[in-house]
Amino acid sequence: MATAPPLYDLVLLLDTQAEDERRAEILNNVQATLERGGEVIGRHDWGVRPTAYEVHKRPDADYHLFQFHGPSELLEQLDHTLKITDGVSRFRIIKLRAGTPGPPDDMAPTAAPAAAAPAEPPPPPPPEREPEPEPEPELDEE
Repeated sequence: MATAPPLYDLVLLLDTQAEDERRAEILNNVQATLERGGEVIGRHDWGVRPTAYEVHKRPDADYHLFQFHGPSELLEQLDHTLKITDGVSRFRIIKLRAGTPGPPDDMAPTAAPAAAAPAEPPPPPPPEREPEPEPEPELDEE
C-alpha cells in the first residue's frame, strides 16, 4: 500500500529593507524550485508583521508560507539556497503530521507596534476597602 507523500511547510521571513523587486524575485525563485522538484499545494503571503524579537537588528519581517510535497533532495536544495540568499532573514521547513489543520485564512498583516496609535493609560485601580469589623457578641447578664 502506497503512503501519501509528506506535506511540508516552508515559513519564509524576508528582510523588509530589501527592495520589493528583490523580495518578489526570491519568492518566484522559491516557487520555481518547489515546482521543479515537487508539488506546491498552497502559498500564503501574510505581509509585513512584527517579529517576537529583532532578527538582524530588524523589528519586523515579510512573512510567507509555502505548503508543498517533495523529496528529501528538494529539502536539501531549499535549505542550501535559502541559507546563502541575501534578503532572507529566517526560514523553517516543517514536516507536517497527518491531520494537521491548515493555515488560518485570517492572517492579515498587522501594523508594527511603533505605527500603532498610542494607547490610553489604564484606569487607576479601585481603592482598597478595609474589611468590615465583626460585630461583638452580646453577653447575657444574669
